[in-house]
Amino acid sequence: MTDALGMVLALVTGGLLGGLFFGGLWWTVHKLVTSKHPALWVLSSMLLRTCLTLAGFYLVARGDWERLVACLFGFVIARLLVIRLARVPEDTTHLSKAVSHAP
Repeated sequence: MTDALGMVLALVTGGLLGGLFFGGLWWTVHKLVTSKHPALWVLSSMLLRTCLTLAGFYLVARGDWERLVACLFGFVIARLLVIRLARVPEDTTHLSKAVSHAP
């Protein structure tokens, strides 16, 4: 495998890991609203997402810091994409009137 192909694969894998991590976080937060045991959801989700992400970084890097940096860059790009996709619509003017009495 050429070095450039290895970097591209590390970048793509980092993006997939980031999508899994931050998509799982988004799903967990939405699941908390209806859960009877929210603390269990938060803890188990955090452990699972962190273990999968760290294992993925370890497998991608294989001792090469450049591949690790490329994977981390893909992870950060995925974070930005998930934040953009999960954004609340800006038409919330009716909500601001409802909570204007709060201190």
